[in-house]
Amino acid sequence: MGANDTVITLKGSVEIVSEFFFTAINSILYQRGIYQPETFKRESKYGLTVLTTTDQGLLSYLGSVMSQMESWLTDGDVQRLVVVVSGIDSGETLERWQFNVCVEDGSGGVELSMTSGNDENASHNIMKRNLSGDKTKNNRGSKTVKEVHDEIQAIIRQITASVTFLPLLNEPCSFDLLIYTNKTAVVPKKWEDSDPRYIMNSQEVKLRSFTTSFHKVDSMVTYKEADEWELDF
Repeated sequence: MGANDTVITLKGSVEIVSEFFFTAINSILYQRGIYQPETFKRESKYGLTVLTTTDQGLLSYLGSVMSQMESWLTDGDVQRLVVVVSGIDSGETLERWQFNVCVEDGSGGVELSMTSGNDENASHNIMKRNLSGDKTKNNRGSKTVKEVHDEIQAIIRQITASVTFLPLLNEPCSFDLLIYTNKTAVVPKKWEDSDPRYIMNSQEVKLRSFTTSFHKVDSMVTYKEADEWELDF
């Protein structure tokens, strides 16, 4: 039996979901122009050519996020990941890329985040950490890695195609990562409060989903509607 035919375990599911988040975040940052295109390299993944950052600061930041994400996923504590794109000059939230995670034994949650900005103030219910800065279940399903990768491929293709329907970002932008977890999740001290960064007068586009038998991930993007005068040009 090849690696792609292997039945997925909880540990394997955690790795798949974390790798998907890493790839999706990189794709969003590239497609939306948050980082310069020359700072990305091409890699083969999910039967696609994907773009991955070569920026060492960003890689370190994302590595730290994914490490904590894997711990929370293993404990069944993750409810969703949100990639927030906001204007640097206006301070407005322009896009929210939301990935909902359904896991067994979920309960009511609080909102946790890591931010790519430099604001060290903590004033809300969501935890954040600056860019500068066990359940042992057996096999539950019969889904293979290849089947899951095919589903993920469709989502990455949709993220790539998003430039065809999302409004142009007319100012330099930054991004934040928000992670919503159960109330029982153990939160590292380096994480701080933040707000959910909702968008007023928004449009929502649902993307595809994938499931590993342990985790199901639903995807969507919410974006700020373009002003009428912007649509005239």
